[in-house]
Amino acid sequence: MFEKPSLITRIAIGKTVGFIIGLAGFFMLPSLVPDGAPLLRWGFLLWYTTLGAIIGIFGVFTWHPILKLPMPWWFRAPFMGAWMNFVLTFFAYDTLAQVFTAAFGAGSLFTSPFWFTLQGAIAGLIIGFAATRFGGEGRDTVPV
Repeated sequence: MFEKPSLITRIAIGKTVGFIIGLAGFFMLPSLVPDGAPLLRWGFLLWYTTLGAIIGIFGVFTWHPILKLPMPWWFRAPFMGAWMNFVLTFFAYDTLAQVFTAAFGAGSLFTSPFWFTLQGAIAGLIIGFAATRFGGEGRDTVPV
C-alpha cells in the first residue's frame, strides 16, 4: 500500500486507529455509565487519538537509547499504551472505578480501575501493528 517508510504516515495511521478505538469508547460509555459526564466520552475519544500519535512517533526508536536493547514494535507499542493508561488511572481513578463497576458489577474481580492498564496495552498493540505495517519503523521513516 505504502512504498516508503514514513513518520508522517505512522503518525496518521496511529491517530486514525486510536480515533477508531476512542470512537468505540465514545459510543459504549453511555450504556456503561448512563449518568457519566459528556466530558468523559470526549476524553476517551481524544485520549486514544493522542495515544495513537504517540505510538506513531515512537516508531522511530527501535533500540533503547540508554540500555542499548532492541525495542520491537510488539514490545514498544503495548508498553506505551499500558504506561499511558496506567498514568491516566491515577488522575481519573474514581471515574474509572465507576465505569468498571458498571461494566462488570460490584464485587467482580475486574472492578479495579487498574485493568485500564491492560486495555491500554491491547490498544497499543493494535495501534502499533497498524502503524508499523503501513508506515514502517526505524530511522528509515525520517528523511535526512
